Amino acid sequence: MNETGERPSCASDRDESVPLLPSPADVTKRPTPLPKLQITILLLVSLIEPIASQCILPFINEAKLDMQLVASLDITGGDKRKVGYYAGLIESLFFVTQALTTLQWNRLSDSVGRKPVLLMGTFGLCISMLCFGLSRTFWGLVASRCITGALNGNVGVMKSMMGELTDETNRAQGFDFQPMTRSAGVMLGPLIGGSLSRPQEQFAPLFSGTFWAEYPYFLPCLVAAMFAAFAFVVMLAFLNETLPVTSFSKPPPTVADREASYLSSTNKHADLESPVPLRLLLTSEVLLPTACYGTIAMLEIAMLALQPLFYSTPIELGGLGFSPATIGFWMSGLGIGNGIFQAFFFARLVSKLGLKTMFRIGHGAFVFVFALFPITSVMARTYGSDSWLVKGLLFCQVCFNMLQATSFTCIMMFIVASAPNQRSLGAVNGLSQTTASVVRAIGPWLATSMFAYSVEYNILGGYAVYLVMVLMTLATTGLGGMLPAEPARC
Repeated sequence: MNETGERPSCASDRDESVPLLPSPADVTKRPTPLPKLQITILLLVSLIEPIASQCILPFINEAKLDMQLVASLDITGGDKRKVGYYAGLIESLFFVTQALTTLQWNRLSDSVGRKPVLLMGTFGLCISMLCFGLSRTFWGLVASRCITGALNGNVGVMKSMMGELTDETNRAQGFDFQPMTRSAGVMLGPLIGGSLSRPQEQFAPLFSGTFWAEYPYFLPCLVAAMFAAFAFVVMLAFLNETLPVTSFSKPPPTVADREASYLSSTNKHADLESPVPLRLLLTSEVLLPTACYGTIAMLEIAMLALQPLFYSTPIELGGLGFSPATIGFWMSGLGIGNGIFQAFFFARLVSKLGLKTMFRIGHGAFVFVFALFPITSVMARTYGSDSWLVKGLLFCQVCFNMLQATSFTCIMMFIVASAPNQRSLGAVNGLSQTTASVVRAIGPWLATSMFAYSVEYNILGGYAVYLVMVLMTLATTGLGGMLPAEPARC
């Protein structure tokens, strides 16, 4: 009743219940502008990772054979068919050490901030590349790659930082830049490794000293180290911390305190100030995209280990017999293709098909990538590795590789969205990166050993390894079907 004794009208009742502002769900949000400088610096850090890892691929198998001559290790006994047993060892040990440390680095970034961890990883990458180029023994190569893996938690931390620099309106745009940058690194790395290895032979007037004959792979490693040093300086001077760091004078909460705080909250977003304990992150929301990431990481690292081995193995043993420069050219083509595809087609396909469907298409593309290896080998034996038919098949393989690369961008967004709060984003990315590191530690050794075993014992004409990889791809397709239609907002 009002002051005059009259009851307010129904219209007035309705007016009181109508909010003055529309619900955020009812308003189509305009994308927030990306922080261009910070994103650019982060992408620069993303660039040096594939440069450092890919620049060794054109000459790594050749380097392993050289180690026999230099140090008289007699690793393969001169039998080229056995090179595959050792071809994945160096990269596998890199991922073993990374798997042992990456979760700790990412959880540390939840406490001390992202920038210090990125600086440490970049510094370690620079030093290890110099050590790799100066290695004179097989075990020297192994030790340098292990140092890189132990100090390198950058990949997961960069994903966390990208998630913090973006929001739900521009996150797809921000994450779309990362595979494009990685593709540029995948393109530059093999070019650097293939064109600058053995400079005393390729650029005799400029590199005629005995140093370059003694260390024929130091120059590409030096260039990769210089990229890392430049990124370190830029980060130190211009990169801003994205995670508000708790004052060091305030004692950090114990694990029991965090669990009690998290479990007492009815909303998983309520406690934004402390990381969620690791055991409480082991939910289906986090584990399912992590498992999907692990499967495609396994398939990709197996493909990347087989590709240079397939290129460098003589034609009569099931390969193509390419030189390091030719290997660098084709692997760089993959990087160029990925960059073009991500820039012009990925966003359109995702908006039309959705992240889940796009992930499943990318995952399925591995079937065709692996199937083209034996087909190309048969054509090379019949028509020669320089024939246009072989080049056409290699181009088709590059196209399917471009398609499979999109699965990584899609699953990144599912992983970031699964984090319960900002201070647990590092742990979630660390968990996924640890999973990827474990399978990547197994993948190169497993794939290259199967390659060598297939060739040595002529199983399915030497092509049994590719059948196994196709079956592995088909066996893991069900995981993608279990993902939600769209990632939940974190």
